[in-house]
Amino acid sequence: MTLEELYSKDIIVFECLSGSHAYGLATPESDVDIKGVFILPEDDYLGLNYVEQVSNETNDIVYYELGRFVELLSKSNPNILELLYTPEDSVRKIHPVFEKIRAMNLLSKQCKDSFGGYAMTQVRKAKGLNKKILNPVEKERKGILDFCYVAYRQGSIPVVEFLQINNLDQAKCGLSKIPHMHEMYGLYHGEPTFKGIARKENANEVSLSSVPKGIEPIAMMSFNKSAYSKYCKDYKEYWEWVEKRNDTRYQNTLDHGKNYDAKNMMHTIRLLNMCEEIGKSGILNVRRKDKDYLLRIKRGEFQYNELVQLAETKIDSINEAYENSSLPDQPNFNELNKVLVEIRKGFYSNN
Repeated sequence: MTLEELYSKDIIVFECLSGSHAYGLATPESDVDIKGVFILPEDDYLGLNYVEQVSNETNDIVYYELGRFVELLSKSNPNILELLYTPEDSVRKIHPVFEKIRAMNLLSKQCKDSFGGYAMTQVRKAKGLNKKILNPVEKERKGILDFCYVAYRQGSIPVVEFLQINNLDQAKCGLSKIPHMHEMYGLYHGEPTFKGIARKENANEVSLSSVPKGIEPIAMMSFNKSAYSKYCKDYKEYWEWVEKRNDTRYQNTLDHGKNYDAKNMMHTIRLLNMCEEIGKSGILNVRRKDKDYLLRIKRGEFQYNELVQLAETKIDSINEAYENSSLPDQPNFNELNKVLVEIRKGFYSNN
């Protein structure tokens, strides 16, 4: 189902502005995010055409089918709870049947893990970005030879340097594994049957050759396989990140000079603050009273380590708040299921 089909069928029962506009954190550069809930036509729901979600390519516009929406509510999904408790001035459309869910109190101790866990995931993402910014990976990819060394005089030198000194071609070399020595090889040269140290540029392993008896190695070579494997993983992750990153947000990261995604960290602290408020007061405040403080984070006015320390301290406060909270352990699943059935039946009978 496309967005156009969704609109034409007139089955949307709830629609609102979400994200920064709902939080009260929008700036002139902020995107307009729209989220909502729809109820599939009865034949589609009962048949094989069930659709959980409809969105545009950038996920700036997302609508959840009622069943999926309630399922996520039962798990205290942060995005879904924020959608349910959207401030009235951000609500663009609401069908009378949806008021039954809006009237329910669905906050529980489950929010500690859903909000807090999601926030700490964002902290880990921020740490990963921090690492990528401070440790960029050169575009020219290293190969196996860059992780091979030979014993030379009283130390070792890269095998590439050794080959240059002796005017040797790696493709005409042969390797034989030395028993009982981890990633150590005898390095040979000269036989036409030798397969080289690495058969191709992006090989995962060094190449072993059959070495005739009586030939002495010209050197002992080590291959740091674990370092090479880590490099390949880091290279792939880094350049995939470069390809997919949001250049505007990345430039903002560079401009404020703190080497972290300030928008990401702002939402991390926002989630933790909301989580703490739920535990202490049993209220979910989507519209943020700490707007000024959060926007200072977005502008990069804090050091990265300050914010990580704040997040970790906030987690301790959250744990204490939920230990003393009178909230139920989880939403009332039976009541949610009952309301879901009532809404669906009522909607179908009126349509």
